[in-house]
Amino acid sequence: MSEPVPVGRWGDLRKRVFSAIVMVAVGAFEIWVGGLPFDAFAIVVTGVMIWELAGMTAPWKEGSPVQLGFNAVVSLGLALILNPMIALVVLLCPAAAFLATERRDRVLAAIYSVAIMFAGYGLVQLRTETGISVIVWVIAVVVASDVLGYFAGRMLGGPKFWPKVSPKKTWSGTIAGWIGAALVGAGFVWFGGADWLLVPVSVLVAFAGQMGDIAESWVKRRAGVKDASNLIPGHGGVLDRFDALIGAVVVIQLVGLVVPVATLIGG
Repeated sequence: MSEPVPVGRWGDLRKRVFSAIVMVAVGAFEIWVGGLPFDAFAIVVTGVMIWELAGMTAPWKEGSPVQLGFNAVVSLGLALILNPMIALVVLLCPAAAFLATERRDRVLAAIYSVAIMFAGYGLVQLRTETGISVIVWVIAVVVASDVLGYFAGRMLGGPKFWPKVSPKKTWSGTIAGWIGAALVGAGFVWFGGADWLLVPVSVLVAFAGQMGDIAESWVKRRAGVKDASNLIPGHGGVLDRFDALIGAVVVIQLVGLVVPVATLIGG
């Protein structure tokens, strides 16, 4: 006799956990290896996210998502080998393509595509220039914020953070995410000798990740879809899992203009 399928608010937990384990294993391997395999991984993931964004904003254009995804792969690949100033222009190619094609919310899609492209570029730059420590820290912050936010939101509920844009996100989950990020930063301080400034920076990065999540929720809400795609069981699409990382990496790049995060971690 088969086991009953879990229902209610925890009904998707089993699939989410299994998919999360697979994603963590793949991500950990790529981060550890670094170099060309990691670059290729980041390029492909970025292309898939652009493909999902294109599919959400123009579902009636069958070939457009694939073309835009390929555009992103080529653009990011070129940006990584070109002069940084030229790379900045190349990274805008997908945004130009979004603006040039008939679709829903062209400007919003173009702006969001810029964030995706710069996050992909920034992730590769972080791994290349700072090694493993910074990548591990930012992923740990995003994961801790997401996991604590998920469980606190489901268990505690309460007032919504921004109901018109992200109906499921609560203040309890949001604050729990900040606490989780602060604990990750404190862990790097206590066990890794990082600067105490990393704790508030971790909270800032978590907040940026949450805003990345809300930004994607807004795009999906306007597109009238629940998930960016159905590529990952229990999680939806790649964009649904990397939306927070997009916001986090973009903010880390901005913070890096003031103080290199690697110096706070001790890298």
